[in-house]
Amino acid sequence: MKTIGLLGGMSWESSMTYYRVINEQINLKLGGQNSAKLIMISLNFAEIEELQHSNKWKEATDILIQACRSLQSGGADFIVICTNTMHKLLPQIEKEINLEFLHIAKATADEISAQNIKKVGLLGTKFTMNEDFYKQILIDEGIEVVVPSTKDMQTIHNIIYKELCLGKIKTSSKKIYLNIVNRMGSIDGVILGCTEIGMLVKQSDLSIKVFDTTLIHAKKSAQYALLA
Repeated sequence: MKTIGLLGGMSWESSMTYYRVINEQINLKLGGQNSAKLIMISLNFAEIEELQHSNKWKEATDILIQACRSLQSGGADFIVICTNTMHKLLPQIEKEINLEFLHIAKATADEISAQNIKKVGLLGTKFTMNEDFYKQILIDEGIEVVVPSTKDMQTIHNIIYKELCLGKIKTSSKKIYLNIVNRMGSIDGVILGCTEIGMLVKQSDLSIKVFDTTLIHAKKSAQYALLA
């Protein structure tokens, strides 16, 4: 079994899900007392969030590179960044780290393609929805990506940072998210492209396919850890 290096804390709420799901998947596959071999570094999200909203991505990159170096020196065989947004920095991080990274957007694209779905909506932080670092991976796999209006993007973003990252789950916010999805037109599925959104929106809430990136990424991490 490979040792997984988890870079978490962005936020710790979703990092808990990674830890639980990875261990559940390993045990499901191997049975008995088996659990995952992993190392986790959990960052202080207050520091990261401030840098994100101050557009100080270089400083944020330096923090993540240092954390990845610690995972590498600690014996990780590959690294899983437990957040969608910070994959924005992955090209710079990969230049400094001699380990493979399991990309969350690629794992999600693979899952969407496996279900033969061609058009999806994307929910996430405004960074993920607005910029190409995430969407382009999906597009390259032949998946059409629809994003909300600028106003709806800001609403989604605010709920993530002011509620979900603080562990606040509100029925009113769920209704807002579902209404936004309904305004996105004729889509065949929706990507929960922020690792906290799965705390709020579930498959049972929508008739279209829901792709929870936290669950997809965690399950893929467990599968990869067991590959020879």
